Amino acid sequence: MASTDVTSDAPGSGGSGPGAVKPDDLAGLEAGLDALDAVQVHRTPVREVLLRKVLPPVVAVALVLVVWQLLVWAKVTDDYKLPSPSAVGESIGDMWRQGTLLEVVWTSVSRGLLGFLLSVAIGTPLGLLVARVKLVRAAIGPILSGLQSLPSVAWVAPAVIWLGLNDRMMFAVILLGAVPSIANGLVSGVDQVPPLFLRAGRTLGATGLRGTWFIVMPAALPGYLAGLKQGWAFSWRSLMAAEIIASSPDLGLGLGQLLENGRNNADMPGIFLAILLILFVGIAIDLLIFSPLERWVLRSRGLLVRN
Repeated sequence: MASTDVTSDAPGSGGSGPGAVKPDDLAGLEAGLDALDAVQVHRTPVREVLLRKVLPPVVAVALVLVVWQLLVWAKVTDDYKLPSPSAVGESIGDMWRQGTLLEVVWTSVSRGLLGFLLSVAIGTPLGLLVARVKLVRAAIGPILSGLQSLPSVAWVAPAVIWLGLNDRMMFAVILLGAVPSIANGLVSGVDQVPPLFLRAGRTLGATGLRGTWFIVMPAALPGYLAGLKQGWAFSWRSLMAAEIIASSPDLGLGLGQLLENGRNNADMPGIFLAILLILFVGIAIDLLIFSPLERWVLRSRGLLVRN
């Protein structure tokens, strides 16, 4: 039986024929593949950061102020209904000179953050329990979904009757508003974990609490983070509702009480000031806490290149 003769001109044989692959070509190919895999890390110039990150929101705020002032000049409504930006600025200056501005903001922020942390401590194990135990999901899952859709303001009246006008009432309203969102977010994240991850974890011995910590939680992190973000929004809104409805000198002056005091005194600059401060705190928490967390999660999964 005749043997097959492989000539040196065959592609990839290393011969000198027209189809041969030269060592230089292989080296170039490897270098190209390495370049594709490598992440180009460089420091973004300060000027580019200012143009891309700082300038757009500054321009947006300036446009809002311009439109606001134009509406005041056009007298679209009575002056006492729509105060000018300068009038709101004077209210800010008065509170700053009195030393009450930071105190009012911190009263609400400290309550909101502490209530949110308590919600995380309760909502996280509850979400894992609902996600991993079918009987618990069948029993509690619909209740959590119903509680998430229930307006937080509905809990203020019973919380005042049960607990009185104190900080415990505030935290109860925050918990009832935020815990269902955090738990449901974690349940959604766990449901999206590929079964292959769980099987691989069991094969490697990651079962029980080890499997939850090293396999389930990292894989469910995007959904969990979305639940945390929504949970903070519910915490902040629940707190504002509680402060507006259940205002009392014993509770101290928070942003919700500031808004309610402006309504009682027909002080529109004070009302606008309270609204702007509430909005500012919500944006600040998102930029300082949740946006960096989202970038870290995306970067850890190779979905965001670090500049």
